[in-house]
Formats: sequence, C-alpha cells, structure tokens
Amino acid sequence: MSKIATLTEFITDQQILNPQATGDLTRILYDISVASKVVNKEINKAGLNDMTGDVGQENIQGESVKKLDLYANNVFIDALEGGGQCAAIASEENEEIIILDGLNSSKGKYLLCMDPLDGSSNIDVNISVGTIFSVLKRKDPNKDVSEDEFFVAGNQQVAAGYVIYGSSTMLVYTTGNGVNGFTLDPSIGEFYLSHPNMKTPAKGEIFSINEANEKIMPLGVQKYAKFCHELDQDGKRTHTARFMGSLVADFHRNLLKGGIYIYPNTNAAPTGRLRLMYECSPLAWIIEEAGGKASDGKIRILDIVPTNIHQRAPLFIGSMEMMEKAEKFMTES
Repeated sequence: MSKIATLTEFITDQQILNPQATGDLTRILYDISVASKVVNKEINKAGLNDMTGDVGQENIQGESVKKLDLYANNVFIDALEGGGQCAAIASEENEEIIILDGLNSSKGKYLLCMDPLDGSSNIDVNISVGTIFSVLKRKDPNKDVSEDEFFVAGNQQVAAGYVIYGSSTMLVYTTGNGVNGFTLDPSIGEFYLSHPNMKTPAKGEIFSINEANEKIMPLGVQKYAKFCHELDQDGKRTHTARFMGSLVADFHRNLLKGGIYIYPNTNAAPTGRLRLMYECSPLAWIIEEAGGKASDGKIRILDIVPTNIHQRAPLFIGSMEMMEKAEKFMTES
C-alpha cells in the first residue's frame, strides 16, 4: 500500500515544487493545523469542561459570544504569534486588527483573516462547526502594520481554508493549485491527505437556504427557491433542501455532493449577514478552485474590495450550473 501523506509532508512537498517559496506560508499553515487540533480536543469534551453556552458579552457583530468562541480565538492568535510569520490578524471576535508582537512577528510577511469558530451557537446541540481562514501577503513587511493592508480583493489571497469539526475533523485548503482535504487521525494527532484534488459536481441537487426568511428575501431568491421545489414530469422532486445553520457544515456537504448555499441580503440585514473577508472570500476561492462559483448574486465575491474588516455581503456559492440558474433569477428580478 502506498504511503499516505501527512499534512506536514504535503505542504512541504508543495513548497519544494515552488522555487519561489520561502517556507513562511508553510509555517502559517502548520500553525493553523496545530491550533485546530487544540480546538478540536476542547470541542470534543465541551460538555464535560463547562465550555458550552455564552460568556455574557457580545462581539462587534452584536452576537452573543460563546465560551468556545473566545477559547478558539485565543488559541489561533497564540499559535500564529508564536510562529512569527504573521504580522496581524483580523478576527470576527475582535473589533480591531490584532497586531502580533511575538518573535519576528513585526516583520511577518503575512496577514490572517479568520472566523475562529463559525457556527458556535450549534455547539450545545452537537452540530458540526468550523474554523475559516484567509491568508494575505503584505506588500512591505518592513512597514508598521495598518488596517488598510487588509483591504484587498479576495483574488489577492495566497491561502484559504477551513476546518470542520464533525463526525471526523477535516482541514481543507487551497493555495491556488487545487483543493485538498486532510482528515485528522485523533489516535496520533495527525492530519492525513484523504481528499486529494477535490472537485465539486457541476450539477448539484442540494439547495441550502434559510426558508424561514423567504418573505424578506430578494424576489430573485424567492423565485429560485420556488424553482427548486418544482417536481419533474413523473411527480418526483428535482432538488433536496438541506440547511443546518452552520456555514462550514453546509458548504462542506455541498462541496462534496453538489449543491448551492444562499445567504442573501434581507430586510433585516440589507447588506447581508456573512462577513466578506473571513467567511465569504476564503470559501469563494475554495469553490472556484474546485470548479464551482461564488458571487453576491451578481458580482463575483473575489472581485469585491472590502473597506471594513467586518464588512458583510450576500453569499451565493456552489455548483456551477446551480449558481448560473440562481444568478439568472437575480438578474431577471
């Protein structure tokens, strides 16, 4: 049986294949993987360690902060600070960017955007949650870090990925050469390549929309949802509805099986609910590398330049044919 590559071996091999690589990005990906293992361990025993529920405060988004939100945020910050390759972090849990002062961090070549624990409200009921991250390269590491450095379009990312903490824990990432997934073997604490060169089906059947918001969604989304409910000539359903309320979990399922995830703007959230820099953009790059598409309903997500680290955006993301159909409804409406 051929040897199965570990995450460390895989990213090292990728570095060797790129003569321009310095190893700094490799170290960041390694630090992220280490932090995710620590977070995974705490998630698995959250009910025993009094790590469920709220801490009694709200984040900059106006959302209740969960105990595991703070824990995961601190773990990832500590891991990246210790590595020294990352100069600053934009996190969902912090109002302003976090400038790292660890060994060599002030001269770090990279910036990190992250949602340390997406879907954390589902922890209490054992639904899969995740971490989403995006890595940007600084133009001038010799200058002091400024928030403006983060305000670049998603097509300027140098790495993007997510970790899903579910029945198994997986780390999925891209650096622009395809999408690869790694499954954690908890018995030895190592990620192994389990899903090489991931591709999403061009034609899917799953649509993930919070239909409780139907009446306050754009007309194009309402029409697309109605289209998905139509039966074929034999009276059988043409699509399957699946919505868990955990972005990483919904995205991961649709990536593997083929589908579309839509979280549009609504009357209650006129600019959308999801954050552009550390939710929409990294997942958009992953889906494009896997053969799919992502937009805000009309504009390609990766072409949108943010002006605020917590900027929100509508998100339409998934299999190519389903995306084109949904966007057609949006354009015609």
